Parts: sequence; structure tokens; C-alpha cells
Amino acid sequence: MTASKKRIVIVGATSLIAIHCARLWLSSGAAELILLGRDAQKTQELADDLTVRSPQTLVQVMTLDFMDAAAIANTVKAICTQGPVDSVLIAHGSLPEQAACQHELAMAKEALEINGISPVLFAEAFAAQMAAVNRGTLALIGSVAGDRGRKSNYVYGAAKGLVTRYAQGLQHRLAKSKVRVVLIKPGPTATPMTAHLPQRGLASPEQGALRIVAGMAAGKAVIYAPPKWALIMMVIRHLPGFVFNKLDI
Repeated sequence: MTASKKRIVIVGATSLIAIHCARLWLSSGAAELILLGRDAQKTQELADDLTVRSPQTLVQVMTLDFMDAAAIANTVKAICTQGPVDSVLIAHGSLPEQAACQHELAMAKEALEINGISPVLFAEAFAAQMAAVNRGTLALIGSVAGDRGRKSNYVYGAAKGLVTRYAQGLQHRLAKSKVRVVLIKPGPTATPMTAHLPQRGLASPEQGALRIVAGMAAGKAVIYAPPKWALIMMVIRHLPGFVFNKLDI
């Protein structure tokens, strides 16, 4: 390892957007990548692919239970004990069926935990370590669904709303430091998570990755991907209730 190689951690590394982010980072030079996943085989397969693409890159694979607070704390501490981290991308999640969540509380609980609580726990663990060395960029993938609750996905939206409020608070907390907190809000994107939805009009994961990598490099507070969603969601957020409640969205 040389000092010039950046240390990049990707949580939920096998998500399609995260994969494209990793490829973009390696296209600009060798790095040290730490891939965190829940599925050891899939995460190792990704590591092997990235190593072929960038033989000078050191790729480390770590698997853990993303719902286990103690495992998260111990894993993050182990990573940061090896040296300061330059960038962290927290990218994991799932897209539950709203109707299923309404009828099965266990599914609603899981959706809230994996899309809201788990990303926040990872972020909080990394934030403590990055604040201690006063450096780094910490990015969380939220969603435009977190901007306003809608009947079509309000359980998922509530989890992503939690991520949004958390990221805002963390940005406030670290505003006077050199740690940058980036909140990413993708619109509907063509990934395995949305395979059951109509694909027309969905953004590509490659486009999303380009926005994320560029936005993280610039230290932007909020990234909408694609950018049009910033305007769309601004309109939706400001619709009065009597209008909003007539919409089938």
C-alpha cells in the first residue's frame, strides 16, 4: 500500500449502484476498497471482478449481519483501526411491497430496519471514527420516497425519511469539521430492487453512480439522481393536502 491510495468503504457493496460506483472509483486509479456485504459469495465475486479490473487495487471483503448493532460497531472499529478512511458509501436497502407491509407487521419491521435503522447505525459508527481524525466523506443513499409520505410506499418512505432527518442532523453536528456528510436521493432506478416495477422512465444505475461519485468528490450536502427529481419532489412536498390527497401516487 502507498499513501496515495484512497481507502474506500462500501456498505451493501453488491447493490447495482454501489457496483458502478466502485468501478468508477477504480477507473480513476488504484485504491484500497473494503466491501461490506451480507452474502459472502456475492461479495467475494464482486471483489474478484474489481481485482481483475484494477490489479493494483487491494480489495478486502467483510460480511456481517446488517441488523446487529454490536457487529456493526466492531466491524467499523476494525476497519478504522487499520487506518483512516477517505470515503464511505452506505448503499444497502430493499424495496418492500407496501400492501405486504400493511398486512404483515414482521415485513414492515424488516423494511424499516434494513432501509432506515441499519444505514443510520453504520453511519453513526463511521461518523465517530471519521470525526476523531477530522477527515473523510460519508455518504448515505436515501430516496426521493423520503421527501413526502405517499400511499404507494409509505413504509419504505418512512425509513428513508429517517435517513434524511438523520443525515441533516449529522451534517449539522459535523458542520465545523472537515468531515463531509452527503445525502443521496435517487429516483426510481433500474436495479434488481425495482425489477417488479414498469421499467419505462427508470434511470440507469450508471447514471446514478456518476452523480454519486461526482457529488461525493465535491462534498455536496444533497444529491438528487437524476437531478430532475429535485424539482419534482419540491413540487410534491409543497402541494397542499387537499390537492395531494386526490393524487394516485
